[in-house]
Amino acid sequence: MSKSRTRLLTSGPILCFSANTIHSRLALAPDLIDPATFTSVRVVSAAILLSLGVLLKSRHFPRLGRVKPWSVMAVFLYLVFFSFAYTRLGAGTGALVLIAGVQLTMFCVGLVHGERFSVLSWTGFGIAVAGVLYLLLPGATAPDPLGAALMAISGAAWGVFTILARGVGDPEEANAINMLWCVLPTLLVNLAWLGDVHVAPSGLALGIASGAIATGFGYIVWYLALQHLSATHAATVQLSMPAIVALGGVAFLGEPLTTRLLLASAAMLGGIALVMTQRAGGRR
Repeated sequence: MSKSRTRLLTSGPILCFSANTIHSRLALAPDLIDPATFTSVRVVSAAILLSLGVLLKSRHFPRLGRVKPWSVMAVFLYLVFFSFAYTRLGAGTGALVLIAGVQLTMFCVGLVHGERFSVLSWTGFGIAVAGVLYLLLPGATAPDPLGAALMAISGAAWGVFTILARGVGDPEEANAINMLWCVLPTLLVNLAWLGDVHVAPSGLALGIASGAIATGFGYIVWYLALQHLSATHAATVQLSMPAIVALGGVAFLGEPLTTRLLLASAAMLGGIALVMTQRAGGRR
């Protein structure tokens, strides 16, 4: 595949994942839909689209018996905590905490499993952690502590899911299976928050768009791109998402770009990028 087509395939899902955050904030910030129902709508929409993708590609429905329970649990926790976090966080801040949670979790898992890191990698890790601490310091522009904690859990869950998903033979079917198995638990979350259920037509539409387009379609194109990207390039390219989301938050949600967010972004993303570069160099 040509480099131009690979870039196109790569930019598509990153824009979809960024749009997912914008959709979530557009729906949840003005309370057009409650977070539990938004999650259910997103999961059901994504499950339908991914299942159709498997049917068209392989001429059979996703084989639910091939489920990996830990993967389902990880993606379920990511989805639920993501929605509840975005009732309390701005788009840019939420995306930054999410990506930091993903990358730092994967760094720590690599460390526990015996992966060795250079001095520059540890320096980058320290810079990224300092960025996280600076972002969360008390102050007028500090993010909501509970919202940040929920998003950090969501990011950690996605990091674990990413690690568990490595080496999957059929990513499209694996993701369809995960989403189908997530339907029942998300509906149970809805029952637990039954008293808070409310859905405006625009909130429902945003939930469907988040699931079918930003999640379902985004996953399909992302796995097509992964066939032509190294693991390090795939991880590094995701670091562009917080910047795209922050700009989208300014354009579509009227959210401010604070000095704290900009400085924390530079430290966190720069530190993580340094870790990624050193890990790529060590593997080569």
